[in-house]
Amino acid sequence: MISSRTTDRVTVLTLDRPERRNALNHDALDELDAAIATAVAESRALVITGSEGHFCAGADLTELEDVSFTDRLAEVLARLSQAPITTVAAVSGSCMGLGMQLAVACDLRVVADGAAFALPVAKLGLMVNHWTLERVTRFWGEGAARHMVLTGAVLTSDDAWRLGFTQVRGDLDAALELARRAVDLAPLTQAGSKLGFDTHGGDHSEVARYEAAFATAWSSDDLSEGRSAFRERRTPEFQGR
Repeated sequence: MISSRTTDRVTVLTLDRPERRNALNHDALDELDAAIATAVAESRALVITGSEGHFCAGADLTELEDVSFTDRLAEVLARLSQAPITTVAAVSGSCMGLGMQLAVACDLRVVADGAAFALPVAKLGLMVNHWTLERVTRFWGEGAARHMVLTGAVLTSDDAWRLGFTQVRGDLDAALELARRAVDLAPLTQAGSKLGFDTHGGDHSEVARYEAAFATAWSSDDLSEGRSAFRERRTPEFQGR
């Protein structure tokens, strides 16, 4: 249900349940969680995509019975959003519900023409967690977020580009090209900057973690390497230390 391939330190995870437009059930969610953990340990960038023209149509409602699925999903989304490497969602076709949650858990989004986005919770009597609402609002803007959640609106790839939800328009190849640009950059800078993007001023523990990452980067061997490479007009070779 989840296939994985790694090339040149970029891992591609493909959601592969085409009979359900890649909607995920409990088993697929467990597979995805394990695959993300492996990718973080072995790669410098991660791309998540779907098979046969669709990203992810949501949770498989034919098997969804209780809130335990959402608890497990929250764990997987946390692992993905907190991954210290650069993550990219390569979106085509349906990106609904859980698919939207995966897309906003990633750092960057590459969207193909014809993609469709929705959070149809009000049509089902469900709710998503606050983390999801916060991320959707940040990446789409509050007007679009309210539009999708409160009216069931389906937004388009043009909307995603116009509103800044996507950083690149294109297919999986475009997503891979974007991911490769992150591979050779300084790992401590990337991981620390990701902490900073998710740090809110009122949470002192988050601020402390970011300040620690800041101090680590400024005292790292990678900083010395970056400066040397700049002076010597060569490509730096960062080691993440």
